[in-house]
Amino acid sequence: MSAAKRKKKSTALTNGPSETLDTELSELESETSVEELEEAAVAASALIAQVVAEAKAERKVSLPEPSAPPFIDFDKVSIAFNGRKVLDKVSFHVGRGQTLCILGRSGVGKSVSLRILLGFLKPDSGRISVDGQEISTLNERDMQEIRKHVTMVFQNGALFDSLTVGENIAFPLREKGGLAEDQIEQLVTRLLELVGASETVSLLPSSLSTGQRRCIAIARALAAQPEAILYDEPTTMVDPIMGRNIGDLIQRLKLQLGITSIVVTHDMRFAIRLADLVLFLEGGEARFFGPLDEFLHCPDPHVQQFLTLDEYNPPRPLAVADQLPGQ
Repeated sequence: MSAAKRKKKSTALTNGPSETLDTELSELESETSVEELEEAAVAASALIAQVVAEAKAERKVSLPEPSAPPFIDFDKVSIAFNGRKVLDKVSFHVGRGQTLCILGRSGVGKSVSLRILLGFLKPDSGRISVDGQEISTLNERDMQEIRKHVTMVFQNGALFDSLTVGENIAFPLREKGGLAEDQIEQLVTRLLELVGASETVSLLPSSLSTGQRRCIAIARALAAQPEAILYDEPTTMVDPIMGRNIGDLIQRLKLQLGITSIVVTHDMRFAIRLADLVLFLEGGEARFFGPLDEFLHCPDPHVQQFLTLDEYNPPRPLAVADQLPGQ
């Protein structure tokens, strides 16, 4: 490898995890050597280690005792669509107050797992329990009771377009009943303050950014006082600052309210900041389930490929002027 390329990689490591690590595999040229890929893997490992160190320094809460019964338990769950197995005997569990991040490529069943948990899809086989109650065989009426304790924040927010932000958050409070209007208004104000969106109370969802809609969706989910919240790609189509704010919010809900979270994401840096546990799906199977630190050092080749490609920055193409003959 040339001295210039070695200098470029050295600079990337010096800059550390604050630099954006975009995966631009479309730019990968066929002449990339094995040596370059090996050095990229070393660089990726170093960057991951730095981000993990940052995340550990920020954590102020320990994991629940291993002996504590899981709040959510997936046991050998399988489901297929048109003969294609999307999940094949997938198992995982999440304790109270823990955050599980589900990782993997597109189309491996990450979001399907959330929909099974909420009863929107029925598994072909396996067992799912929430707080010790078997839910995989419940009817829709009984599942509505489960959804009072486990709720979901969808990618699009799933807000009512014709209602203001304040009315959207107040909706589950009015549905539940037992509160006077002034009490509902006070709760709406407090929830908006919690998610940092007080100024949006009178706005319609159509006037909000994608990140703002996600925050409002989280506030509305909290209005139902759930014990667990499921997040489907919360940082997709949001800018890095809003993505970090959403991550900070999920972490605050864990630390201040003891909320259990399951986060489907493709963003490794986001997962490293949040995860107590990681589930990695590949080919319909759970290739890894366990603590974050073990995942980052997992020898499984599918895991290592995912980690390396997530962090790898391919060489930039030469400028047009540098490619002209005689230059």
